[in-house]
Amino acid sequence: MIPLKDNIPSSRAPVITVALIVINILVYLNQLTLSPRAAVRFVYLYGLIPVEISGGELLVRHPVPLYGTILTSMFVHGGLFHLAGNMLYLWIFGDNVEDSLGRVRFLLFYFLSGLAAAAAQVLSAPQSQIPMVGASGAISGVLGAYLLLYPHARVVTLVAFGWFIRLVEIKAIIVLGFWIVVQLVSGLVTWGAQVGGVAWFAHIGGFVAGLVMVIPLRRRAQGPDWAGRVS
Repeated sequence: MIPLKDNIPSSRAPVITVALIVINILVYLNQLTLSPRAAVRFVYLYGLIPVEISGGELLVRHPVPLYGTILTSMFVHGGLFHLAGNMLYLWIFGDNVEDSLGRVRFLLFYFLSGLAAAAAQVLSAPQSQIPMVGASGAISGVLGAYLLLYPHARVVTLVAFGWFIRLVEIKAIIVLGFWIVVQLVSGLVTWGAQVGGVAWFAHIGGFVAGLVMVIPLRRRAQGPDWAGRVS
């Protein structure tokens, strides 16, 4: 299932969401100017390497402080589809979460979700020397928040099953519920693997952080259950 848009309009321009998307795209465009070898080095320089965080021993000389790679890794992507998928999810779900939290709180929420995602990935594979890159962890927090705030929102979703390809409106609780189940199953299947691929536990950690943080950070004027009444 690939979500394409939701039916919840924003009450104001999603400035932070758009700014995050633009920064991610600009960083990727910069990566495209590098030679293949330099592009790989870029990932190691600005990506988060779990064994460095868990053991404190550097594999490469980073241009930022070691723990600064937690931040820089959120803006580095491994390829066009990696970037496009992340930015699609951020565009669909980020504007409404930003609307609910307010711009400053949303930015704080985004980076804290990314921090939680990094922590989860390091804990799941503390000896891994493979850099973790991408905005997926932080965006997973956005998805967790959206699930609590707008469980009954309708999401236009591309559903493909064999030859069956349709655009279907599905409740957010189903779309995002299916997404987190995939992350959990995939994470358990790949537990302890020391190979490259998707950082499943970063997604899980970010999602859980989003569920936990969104209620205390939400703007109080909206009331406790307003999002749940969307049909």
